[in-house]
Amino acid sequence: MSFDDLLNDLEQRRRQALSMGGEEKLARRRAAGILNARERIDRLFDPGTFVESGLLATSILAEDAARSPADGKITGFGKIRGRESAVVANDFTVMGASSAAVNMKKIGHMKRTAAGRGIPLIMLGESSGARLPDNMGARGMGTLLGQDPQQYLRQRESPWVSAALGLCYGSSTWYCVLADFNVMRKGAIIAVSSSLLASLAMNQTVEAEELGGWRVHAEITGFADQVVDTDEQALEAVKTFLSYLPANSSEAPPVAPVPAGPDGRSAEILKLLPESRTQVYDMRKVLQCIVDRDSWFELKARFGKTAVTALARLGGKTVGVIANNPLFKGGALDTDACDKIVSFLVLCDSYNIPLLFFVDTPGFSIGVEAERRRAPGKIMNFMNALALVTVPKLTVLVRKTYGQAYINMGGGRNSDEFLAWPTAEISFMDPNYAVTVVAGLRPGDPGFEEQRQLMQKDNSVYDIASIYAVQDVIRPEQTRDYLIRMLDVHQLRHSKGVGRHLLASWPTSF
Repeated sequence: MSFDDLLNDLEQRRRQALSMGGEEKLARRRAAGILNARERIDRLFDPGTFVESGLLATSILAEDAARSPADGKITGFGKIRGRESAVVANDFTVMGASSAAVNMKKIGHMKRTAAGRGIPLIMLGESSGARLPDNMGARGMGTLLGQDPQQYLRQRESPWVSAALGLCYGSSTWYCVLADFNVMRKGAIIAVSSSLLASLAMNQTVEAEELGGWRVHAEITGFADQVVDTDEQALEAVKTFLSYLPANSSEAPPVAPVPAGPDGRSAEILKLLPESRTQVYDMRKVLQCIVDRDSWFELKARFGKTAVTALARLGGKTVGVIANNPLFKGGALDTDACDKIVSFLVLCDSYNIPLLFFVDTPGFSIGVEAERRRAPGKIMNFMNALALVTVPKLTVLVRKTYGQAYINMGGGRNSDEFLAWPTAEISFMDPNYAVTVVAGLRPGDPGFEEQRQLMQKDNSVYDIASIYAVQDVIRPEQTRDYLIRMLDVHQLRHSKGVGRHLLASWPTSF
């Protein structure tokens, strides 16, 4: 063939690959208001920066080559706000983006490059699962599965981010739950297998939303870190999340400009905090008075709601915020809250993000349900993870803290600085309960008040400050400036802001 013929053949093959699953399938997506895989990539990356890897890949089966452009998974590299990243985008218009021999090689290359070169990996999920009949039979299993023993290994060398943007079965689900951040579009499904297969296995009809819809994963499993309405919002969430993180675990997080102009929000704290320790309030409103304006990025807001976990900035620096939220169950930590906090500890320690604890809790949830949900193990997992954290930890005691929760929420030597507000109270348990346990008296009984006063002795913040178990008691409106100063004091100078990453291989799903 002449050079012209060779080059024309190349261009023809590239055009065929770029046509994806054909105009009819693409038109149906446009009519439904859903982006296709290439449109998602265009929205994700800075204009003109995407370089595709594997455009001319097809199914390994000759009879399927013509109908499998890029083998259903589009991979490559691009820049997000100027920083290099890798992407795997499932093209559902091509054989349901099902997993097969060639596209699994493409994913493996993206993962190895992201980890080895220190760049984030983004997975845009929408897949029908394993390709059939390719994976059927002993020969299919032996050829396609288990050929990469590190396929599902997470050592958190660089961030993994997933967006569930449609039906996610099989490996698309695996990558959602392996990710450091998973955003889910309403209408998407995350499940081991399809509702059809689940219905056959259970011999009863199972609806896809019931199996793995956004409410399941936002409120019950905790696998959805955020829920959005559109593909565009999901891609924006991915970019925003990455803006808080370093490109890899060997770098300190990026520093952002501090919003200009006067900021009088700290003066609002006491208006949001009730004088009564038994009155509920939304801790998130208090926290947003302290962190940089418009920097609040909450994770798992619908899951384990007695705890709050969020990325934010303080003086331009990325911080991870862990707090009790008395608005739900009075701030008592249940097993979901423990799982949520441990997941967040792993994220922050793996990517060198300092931690701020804000404490107002009556302790851990107790009772039959808590024990059946493995509360002792969850509490100790929390404590174990906290002990392995090597990034700076600063704790603010807002109101009450009782019992073991005092330790789990950064009390004692479990944080680098422990400060308190004058509103704080510390003890082994609520004095009212202590009277009933010790003296068998209940409120209203003769002698109850005298016993309560006895149990309340030495509970004040000044008692704990007098033995230097808190480093200072400060006015609430001074908290922002104090924490910014302490972040300067406790920065990891010996390692240039990089921790030891003792949690890097902690299981990704609690």
